Amino acid sequence: MSDPSEQNRAGAETGEEALIQARRDKMERIRARGEQPFPNDLARDLDQGRRSFVSEIRKLFEAASSEAGYDAEKVEAICASGQREFLVFGRLIGRRGFGKASFLKVRDTSGELQLFAKVDKLGPAFEVLKDLDLGDHVAGRGSIVVTKTGELSLELTELRLIGKALRPPADKWHGLSDVDLRYRQRYVDMVANPEVIDVIRARATVLGALRSFLDARAFVEVETPSLHPLIGGAAARPFITHHNTLDMQLFLRIAPELYLKRLLVGGIERVYEIGRCYRNEGISTRHNPEFTMIELYQAYADYESLMNLAEEMLRFVDRALEDKLRQEGRAGVYGAFREARTFRLDEPFARVPLSQAIDRALERAGLEPKSVTGAYDVLAVDDGTNADVRAAGDALVRELAQKSGRKIDWGNFRRALGKSESSGEQTFVAYEYLAEPFLVEDYRSGSQSIPVFIIDYPADVSPLSRRKDKDPTLVDRFELFVDGREIANAFSELNDPDDQAARFQAQVARKAKGAEETMDYDEDYIRALEHGMPPAAGFGMGIDRLIMMLTGQPSIRDVIAFPLLRPEAR
Repeated sequence: MSDPSEQNRAGAETGEEALIQARRDKMERIRARGEQPFPNDLARDLDQGRRSFVSEIRKLFEAASSEAGYDAEKVEAICASGQREFLVFGRLIGRRGFGKASFLKVRDTSGELQLFAKVDKLGPAFEVLKDLDLGDHVAGRGSIVVTKTGELSLELTELRLIGKALRPPADKWHGLSDVDLRYRQRYVDMVANPEVIDVIRARATVLGALRSFLDARAFVEVETPSLHPLIGGAAARPFITHHNTLDMQLFLRIAPELYLKRLLVGGIERVYEIGRCYRNEGISTRHNPEFTMIELYQAYADYESLMNLAEEMLRFVDRALEDKLRQEGRAGVYGAFREARTFRLDEPFARVPLSQAIDRALERAGLEPKSVTGAYDVLAVDDGTNADVRAAGDALVRELAQKSGRKIDWGNFRRALGKSESSGEQTFVAYEYLAEPFLVEDYRSGSQSIPVFIIDYPADVSPLSRRKDKDPTLVDRFELFVDGREIANAFSELNDPDDQAARFQAQVARKAKGAEETMDYDEDYIRALEHGMPPAAGFGMGIDRLIMMLTGQPSIRDVIAFPLLRPEAR
């Protein structure tokens, strides 16, 4: 007996094939009449230079609109004093009426508009309606009118098919509900869910705003190699490739950092790059192996300078996004973005040393900080842990878990402590498990969280950062968290070539012990430092996470037009 789900799938495929064939039949009828279903003569035949976007039309008649609809007399007055005839191109997304009058809804890149087709106005061109399907691209020319329901419409004097769609559009509620399918067929997703386009457009606006902000402050945008001979710039697993002509193993770049700092040595005091980076890591709502980041470096600055810059830059970008959407008449889109946020940017960001973040999180959990931070050796566990030590750790965890008002992942915390090779690594592990998951709860203003700069990281987990003068076990570094998501990492740069060489050697030693996320020894970079790099600070921010934050998207895949997916099942 066949599987009912297989029968349903086969039936659905048969139904779709019938719809596709019906559209193909229409396409052949069009060709039989000597017409072209995919014309490429729009500039000549349709006067493309006078095309109007829907947003332009709506803005022109904005004074005639109200919550009740458009006022016909006001629309007529505007037409009488200016342009009356308009030409629009767009995709057909709706239609009703099939007698001597038809209402068509079209969408272009800026919005949607109703077209009013009447047989007495269109004449023979009214026959075009017989061969139109949802999803087709059309061109319509006519005059602006207001229907009895108060809707602004283009009463057509010309109508033409300019691009036949052979597949029916996906129904928003039924045909494209599978999330994986939405990401895989993004072109369909954008038609069924136009808010996807809002996010893509917002991304472009944000990138432009970042460039404007930095260009105005004398930063120079550059491009550096994306194929690297060594693993460097960050601790992560790389993608490996091979150059055939040079017979070289190469790595897709993890970060542009070491090349950008070479430019500081060369004399460019303020430099930045926006580009794709690649890390051979897992996929989650916050991670995609291929991502976009911005890195910037400023000579004669420190990490505190860049904290101020980062605050100013994020507010600037958010204002630019709001202004752009308002100018386009899409203030409601920005309103939806703002409504989805659970954080605020208008108040000073918190600046918290990493060790203090741990203590505060433990106190808010109802625990005495020293009962945990002073017991790392007891809590740490690995395959070689002594039975008595393990038992003592088990007992301590039971006591802590009973007292704690928070759900802490004690098991993974203990195992991570067991893998730590220094007190600095232990402190960082404690932060990751005890404090970072609760940043949203611990740093708030009213009902919303505020961004947090976590500062002063252990030197053991910051191989490229400059040590603090007053405490060499720490470095001048911060990570910026917004709504609990890390979006940026920055530090005062290490420009001592001997210190940097020693840290590279430590990374190589870790790699020899089996660590996967380590850097190589970059001899040329050390040579560059020996030529003298000015005191400087550097900043890196994930663009994808920034867009998630500003547009209120739950997954990184929602802000990437074509995220990486497994091969399609066949």
